[in-house]
Amino acid sequence: LDLKPYPPISHTINISYKVVIKHQGQVTELEVEDDEAILSKALTELELEYRGLSVPHDCKLGVCRTCLAKLISGAVDRSEGMLSDDVADKGYALLCASYPRSDCWVRTIPEEELLQLPAVPAPPAKSAEKKIRFFFFFPIAQAHRLTWL
Repeated sequence: LDLKPYPPISHTINISYKVVIKHQGQVTELEVEDDEAILSKALTELELEYRGLSVPHDCKLGVCRTCLAKLISGAVDRSEGMLSDDVADKGYALLCASYPRSDCWVRTIPEEELLQLPAVPAPPAKSAEKKIRFFFFFPIAQAHRLTWL
């Protein structure tokens, strides 16, 4: 009897949520997995099915704020984008850096609404008093030994 060990079995369970996007009066429903950005799924689905919905976007990195949308209902993980806390607290989310945590409704916002929001987060009051120091260590090989600068 030849008993060979089996490799360990790993199961990854992805949960998908219903995400409804309202853009310029058109409503589109998507199934988005919890590890997938809403914008990424929207662009993929829309390209494949030619639905005609053009979700505003540019950098896809959570920086430019072109894909900023109003979260009408539901919950998303916004931890990856560069959205200030005061804007996030008002219910906004960057679709390129938002991952659903429940079924949700989002509404893209017109440019006029986007321009009314603060562009960058306000710096902390004591930021000038704090100094951050970075130390870099580079290894150098000398005569068969390793030294650090």
